[in-house]
Amino acid sequence: MAAEHSPLEQFAITRLVELEVGGIDVSFTNSSAMMLTVICLITLFLSLSMRRHAMVPGRWQLMAELSYEFIAKTVRDTIGTEGKRFFPFVFTLFMFILFSNGLGLIPHSFTVTSHIIVTFALAAFIFLGVTLLGFVRHGFKFLTFFLPPGVPIFLAPLLVPIELISYLSRPVSLSVRLAANMLAGHTMLAVFAGFVVALGVFGVAPFIFIVLLYGLETLVAFLQAYVFAVLTCIYISDAIHLHH
Repeated sequence: MAAEHSPLEQFAITRLVELEVGGIDVSFTNSSAMMLTVICLITLFLSLSMRRHAMVPGRWQLMAELSYEFIAKTVRDTIGTEGKRFFPFVFTLFMFILFSNGLGLIPHSFTVTSHIIVTFALAAFIFLGVTLLGFVRHGFKFLTFFLPPGVPIFLAPLLVPIELISYLSRPVSLSVRLAANMLAGHTMLAVFAGFVVALGVFGVAPFIFIVLLYGLETLVAFLQAYVFAVLTCIYISDAIHLHH
């Protein structure tokens, strides 16, 4: 019985359609279903919002335009004029994480960004892409990124390993930050929701707290998507400009 009411039950992966290809489990799970739902909702939101292209935008068109300009400005300010080519990727990444976080706040839904395997896959793809971009753009000169300019050469044996470890830890910190925030926030919501049910009419205080916590989690859902997008822009900028 305790397991049925565990606040961690909401993070369990369940198979909806069991599939196996070449001995590899490729089952369609609740996580897969939620990610597919997120993609469909983003497509519908952007397509329907911009369908009329009105000079005086309605609320949905305004939301779509604000989202577009918000990320476009972030890309310009962080990467510069060369960041235009990366805008579609950063915008898609931001919208995917934002919608995933937002849908996870709906009771009895599933939060894909609370799973480290999902966030690490995103972070690892960004890390490999940025590293490849750095080598394609600068060749082996990209390795000078690990030795800050103006540093005496005799300090290289000390600083290069530190810079290398810092660089290799990027996908870990990027993925853990998002997953940990989603996991902790949703667990707290589930715990206090349990208090409200258990206390009945005396659960007013936990209910008020959970309303406030829900508002905070809504803000965190947006901030985590934004932070993920900003850090991606910073990593791209580092690959393009090196120590500039």
